[in-house]
Amino acid sequence: MTINEGLRLMAGVFTLISILLAHYVSSYWLFFTGFIALNLIQSSFTKWCPAMMILKKMGLKEERPVS
Repeated sequence: MTINEGLRLMAGVFTLISILLAHYVSSYWLFFTGFIALNLIQSSFTKWCPAMMILKKMGLKEERPVS
């Protein structure tokens, strides 16, 4: 698994968890869903995301550019 795949997996899992928590616990968990969305938007422009550093430290590899 690469860092990009791990990042997509992490964002999807966190989004699903926050939606379930908003439904079953408190609607305030939707702020977490919004935070996830804003972080994904920010990282698309800056090419930087804190989760990518964590995934890299966990041993996931970066994708190789296609030649």
